[in-house]
Amino acid sequence: MLANDALSPEKRAQILDGAADVFAHDGYEGASMSRIAAVANVSKGTLYNHFESKAQLFAAYVESACARNLCQAFAATDENLDVAETLARIGRRMVEMMLSDLGLTIYRVVVAEAKKFPELANAFYEAGPARAIAQMAQWLAARTAEGKLAVEDPAFAAEQFFCLCQTRLWLRYKLNLQEAAPEAAIETVVAAATRMFLNTYGVTP
Repeated sequence: MLANDALSPEKRAQILDGAADVFAHDGYEGASMSRIAAVANVSKGTLYNHFESKAQLFAAYVESACARNLCQAFAATDENLDVAETLARIGRRMVEMMLSDLGLTIYRVVVAEAKKFPELANAFYEAGPARAIAQMAQWLAARTAEGKLAVEDPAFAAEQFFCLCQTRLWLRYKLNLQEAAPEAAIETVVAAATRMFLNTYGVTP
């Protein structure tokens, strides 16, 4: 069991930041708890007191990063915006998250190690994509109940929207074929995704 109750938020963030640096540089298999402790500037004993294994530490790192980013991505659902603007804001923030250094680092580590360490892929999927789909599906279902959308399968529609937002930019970034996306390019992708989504699921007044 983790002794997280005794771990201050500052110390936890310090450890996870150190883990992020090591996983990004060494990959999952190449990373060691000793090196993570050194980079995080904590003792190895302190590290093991709170994280029993490297897999548990990686899962905590991914969960923390995903939770923080998804909170920002879905902040638009708490604002008094129409459906189209809310979709656009969610899409924009999701694209920015996927194209960020952190998002790409986590994705590349997971893909590189997924076959050998399937538990890592599962931890990533549950903390990131699955949670995003669930939150999006809940919002879509609520808008359908209000008569603002006509979505029969909210979870499926949520996945569709996120896939539309991956057009053009995401593949190039994954392959290291593009250094930085101009804001205008993100806006173009998200605007097109929003229009296509509403053409299928929108309700004509």
